[in-house]
Amino acid sequence: MDFTNPLVYGVPVFIAFILFELTYSKAHGDDHLYNWKDLAASGFMGIGSAILGPLFKVIFAIVLFEGVYELCNPMVDGVRRNFLGYESFGYAWYIWILCQLADDFTYYWFHRANHEIRILWAAHIVHHSSDNFNLGTAVRNGWFTILYKPLFYMWMTAIGFPPEMVVVCLGIEALWQFQLHSVYVPKMGFIEKIFNTHTMHQVHHAQNVEYLDKNHGGFLNIFDKMFGTWKELDDDVDVKYGVIHSPDSFNPVVILTHEFKDIWNDMKKSKKLSHKLMYIFGPPGWSHDGSTLTVRQQQKLHETQKQLHPELAFQRPN
Repeated sequence: MDFTNPLVYGVPVFIAFILFELTYSKAHGDDHLYNWKDLAASGFMGIGSAILGPLFKVIFAIVLFEGVYELCNPMVDGVRRNFLGYESFGYAWYIWILCQLADDFTYYWFHRANHEIRILWAAHIVHHSSDNFNLGTAVRNGWFTILYKPLFYMWMTAIGFPPEMVVVCLGIEALWQFQLHSVYVPKMGFIEKIFNTHTMHQVHHAQNVEYLDKNHGGFLNIFDKMFGTWKELDDDVDVKYGVIHSPDSFNPVVILTHEFKDIWNDMKKSKKLSHKLMYIFGPPGWSHDGSTLTVRQQQKLHETQKQLHPELAFQRPN
């Protein structure tokens, strides 16, 4: 069956909603919500993703997803059967639901890996590099994630989901993720118990110590709750958006590459191969001499400081 990627229709909707939020913010005195240079940088990277994305997705959809699907789901007597012994999945409505759930599960681990493996973080940090949280930031996507993201999803075609179904579910996930980038949607009661919402995504984009590496989910927040990365937005906490080590530039090339440059500089700090590998594949913030701390180390120190001196504000060691 042939399906159209929903992102084809999403792009003009993205532009319309960004313009609407921008106009609304200026009309209601929220001039801080959008910075023109920051929006231009986000837009440039969004356009780049829109150009590069379809090219690589076509390549991966044909070569990777189709190849894995054909290999693991060969035709046997006119019926496509999975290598595990059952008939490969069709297009029934409940299969679509299962595929979207599998996509959400995969997105959680893909997204979490982007935060916990430094070389992947170097590609993903682009999305978090803005000090602003708005729908313009939603399209501020790194170009290098396109190269490895499909590798996380190929297991879905291996177990029998048709490649085009996986691609559509990926597109639906991206549409949901776009609209989460707004401060104008308040907490939504019961919905927050199940779905990943706007306030939860504000937590995800915050650089406050207690909020780092939280709420990686796509549609649902169940996987964050299952695996210990969920955190609710605290109305008493003054949220600071962006990243600890900001590129401090509106130049798209700098934004896209600054963390890779930092990795290279960190690798030169030690001659030991194990240290160099940790600077590449270890968690962001890891250092062989303790000069910088990982997120978990910072949060542990944060909790200790709060217990010892609850009256004092915690200062980030990095």
